[in-house]
Amino acid sequence: MTETLFEKIIKKDIPADIIYEDDISIVIKDINPQAPTHLLIIPKKVIPKLSDANQEDQAILGHLMLVAGKISRQLELDDTFRLIVNNGAKAGQSVFHLHLHLMSGRVLNWPPG
Repeated sequence: MTETLFEKIIKKDIPADIIYEDDISIVIKDINPQAPTHLLIIPKKVIPKLSDANQEDQAILGHLMLVAGKISRQLELDDTFRLIVNNGAKAGQSVFHLHLHLMSGRVLNWPPG
């Protein structure tokens, strides 16, 4: 199976603007930002889509949410941000390695897209 862009970033085979990293996840700046702050929170374990996650992934999924809160405090986003998970191509997922988009810094209208 071909490595995803995110796997290459995690292995440091290609550069990225890394904001945070721990044993479970990595946070990078999105290369095509849709808001002044647009980060990707990526688990190091490859889970192609959220719908592919299983019971064994529960701790990883919770960790990603806690990282979002930690990063929002570090960047002083005033607890004003949106998390987005695209699940599948029709939902806008272009890299099939689960990731959360953390967006902030502008008014985020509802409903999205």
